[in-house]
Amino acid sequence: MVLPLHMRRTRKVWNMRLISINLGNPQPLQIGNRATTTGIYKNPTEAAQISTLGLVGDHISDQEHHGGPDQAVYVYSAEDYDWWMEQLGEALPPGMFGENLTFSSFGAEPVRIGDRFKVGEVLLEATAPRIPCSTLAARMNDPQFVKKFRQAARPGFYARVLEAGRVQQGDPIQKISAPAAFPTLSEVFHLWYDKAPEAARLRWILTAPLAERARAVFAARLPL
Repeated sequence: MVLPLHMRRTRKVWNMRLISINLGNPQPLQIGNRATTTGIYKNPTEAAQISTLGLVGDHISDQEHHGGPDQAVYVYSAEDYDWWMEQLGEALPPGMFGENLTFSSFGAEPVRIGDRFKVGEVLLEATAPRIPCSTLAARMNDPQFVKKFRQAARPGFYARVLEAGRVQQGDPIQKISAPAAFPTLSEVFHLWYDKAPEAARLRWILTAPLAERARAVFAARLPL
């Protein structure tokens, strides 16, 4: 069967590379009056093994909202870092946003749910945008950062691991684009905050290979 164009996957080559691989160890974090433990503080490493549950050796404290097969890896881009450094007026090292992998770029086109990225031996599939939380704000030492991150609409993406293996700093990245019928990260991100989403848009978002947590949130907002 020949799929219509909007349902086909295409391979596209941009000059994308893996800039940084970042692993977190458990560290204490103060969020307002609450003391907690977090893995958001990441340190770069030259190489890592990635399983279907994420980077081996990376600590995930908040397993209710992070981690698991559908959010095994969090990815951000150097282009996003450049934008933030200009906005904030300070240098930000890779891993500052708690991402596991820092790509040089996501390519010329917006990332869609279902986009796949071949990195070293690993094949990733984008499943959801990152929704900011108080942990990120505390990491950035800015109580207003959740609002700033939402307004910036540069969420990066969570990914499931379709093929496990080893990645190394400097690995080239190949993008295998999702069908054009699937929503972009930006569309999912904005719908998340829509207080009165249209049922048709919710149903459309749910046609994509979303992370299960995001799928549950959108499905719960459908009218009975």
